[in-house]
Amino acid sequence: MAKTILVIDDSASLRQVVRMALVGAGYEVIEAGDGKAALAMLDGRQVNMAVCDVNMPVMNGIEFVKAAKALPGYKFMPILMLTTESQEEMKEKGRAAGAKAWMVKPFSPSQLVNAVSKLCV
Repeated sequence: MAKTILVIDDSASLRQVVRMALVGAGYEVIEAGDGKAALAMLDGRQVNMAVCDVNMPVMNGIEFVKAAKALPGYKFMPILMLTTESQEEMKEKGRAAGAKAWMVKPFSPSQLVNAVSKLCV
């Protein structure tokens, strides 16, 4: 059975690029436009990993990571931050919240698939 990746980004076009790369590599993809919508999708269904932007309306990526890690069923779900943020301070916030990896936009689809395949076990 294919592994399910939750892609969270307020940009529909970026979600589409990520979806195409991951579906092409054999993953199932579900999408949310912000952290709050993504959190609602963590409702007991099997989600193997999340790929999350940092800067989003309603609930940002760091807040999402903290909230997701507080849910017993998703405590160990790996989360890859995919963002334009490259400052060390922001990366540290992500790590402290529980993010497993950090990738800066722009990215190549093969880079993304490579990172996901390493994290999504």
